[in-house]
Amino acid sequence: MDVSAITRSAVDRFDRWADAPLDRLRGNAVADRVFYTASEAANFSLVWHALAWLPAAISPSPKRVVRAVSTSAALAAESALVNGPVKAVFRRERPVLEEGTRRPHRLRTPRTTSFPSGHATATMVAVLMLGRGRGPVVRLGLTALGAVVASSRVYVRIHHASDVLGGLVIGYGLGRLLRRLLP
Repeated sequence: MDVSAITRSAVDRFDRWADAPLDRLRGNAVADRVFYTASEAANFSLVWHALAWLPAAISPSPKRVVRAVSTSAALAAESALVNGPVKAVFRRERPVLEEGTRRPHRLRTPRTTSFPSGHATATMVAVLMLGRGRGPVVRLGLTALGAVVASSRVYVRIHHASDVLGGLVIGYGLGRLLRRLLP
């Protein structure tokens, strides 16, 4: 019994199942614009760094600057870990576009392998760091933005759904740890 083949088969079935509803949505001008924009805005965690530093830029205070520095440091640690040793362990290939398929909007193609999704791990780390001490409305807004960013990677066919799910799980664990380590 080849356990790795069985696991790959189950993961492939999950990825196809999760991708099917997105196939029906792809090509919708509004959905294309939203998901491609979210995917691009989260490259290098830019949207998360911006959300971390915006309050400190608008109304500087030591607390806001420390929060921004902590969030940026957490995102740097996440990126170094996930895009280095973690992806090197898995070396999963990215989804392949069918021949003749074109993306409707500009999209940077990552150089790293597919598992886990760095956008998803960064999303979870950012939501946990930025949501510290915030009310439920702010946390819900961060979570909603994070859901769009993470799912955008499957929508634009840069990641498999299991890459995103794995990234969210890894990001959650890493985010919880970094919340304890960083002020």
